[in-house]
Amino acid sequence: MTPSNGLRLLPWTGPDNKLCYLSTDDPAGYLSRLADNTEEIQLEMGAEFLDHALEVLTDTASDPEELRLLATDLSSALRDTLRVATSRGRRLRSPGHPAREELPPHLS
Repeated sequence: MTPSNGLRLLPWTGPDNKLCYLSTDDPAGYLSRLADNTEEIQLEMGAEFLDHALEVLTDTASDPEELRLLATDLSSALRDTLRVATSRGRRLRSPGHPAREELPPHLS
């Protein structure tokens, strides 16, 4: 199966850090709702890391270890955010998706 055939990219990975996909006709099903909730948490955590980054970067006393941890956290949050954006973007481009009708013609 490939992501272009209507599969939803899930916001978590499987064994060996491989991407996970969901095939369902029910966007309100249990796994879809779990994925939606997980995406929301990931995006909220990313915003919290960004706020923390602004604090750490304005503190001239921040040590290299703290900056390294911050970079690790931000990298993880960015990876999650990109996965969410990719998943949502693919769903917006699918035929029959309600949001698709709201897209300008050059994005459809």
